[in-house]
Amino acid sequence: MGDIRSPSRRALLFGPVPNAPSLAVLRPPWAKPEPEFLAACTHCDACVRACPEQVLLRGADGLPCFESHAGECTFCGDCVAACDSGAFEPARDPPWTLVAQVAGTCLSARGVVCASCRDVCPASAIHVPPGARGAASVEQEACTGCGACVAPCPVDAISLHHAPAMEAVA
Repeated sequence: MGDIRSPSRRALLFGPVPNAPSLAVLRPPWAKPEPEFLAACTHCDACVRACPEQVLLRGADGLPCFESHAGECTFCGDCVAACDSGAFEPARDPPWTLVAQVAGTCLSARGVVCASCRDVCPASAIHVPPGARGAASVEQEACTGCGACVAPCPVDAISLHHAPAMEAVA
C-alpha cells in the first residue's frame, strides 16, 4: 500500500513550495519512541487497517504514520489494539506530544475573517481574535494534537509539531 496523500490546496493551485523544509514523520498515537518503534514495527499494516478515521497511512519509509491532512485522530485506541508487535505504549498519557502551530500565513493575521481552525477544534484550544485582528493562537496545554484543525485551514497555516517541553517529560 503506497502513500496516498493528496496535494494541499496551495500546492494544487500554485504548485509545491520550492525548497520547503521536510516535515518530521508523525507516528501513530502511543507509538514508542522512534528507535524502539522502528525496531518493533513489523510493517504488517494492522494499525493502518484498524484506524476507523483512516488517518494512519503507510509512510514513505514503509512504517505507519499519522497524516493530519486526512482528518482527526479520535484517540480510539484501535491501532494499539490491532498491533501484536509491541510497537505501542498504551498506558502512556498523553498519547503523544503533538501540538498545533499557526504559521504567519494565517488569514486572520492578514486581516481576513477566518476561524475554520477554531470551529473544528474538539479541545477548544484554538483562539482567534474577533474581526481578524490577529493570528489564531493555540493553547498548547489544551491542544491534544488530534489534527482536526489542519485540513480545514484554507491556506495550510496549521501544522503539527512535537512540543519541546513535553518531549523531555515523555
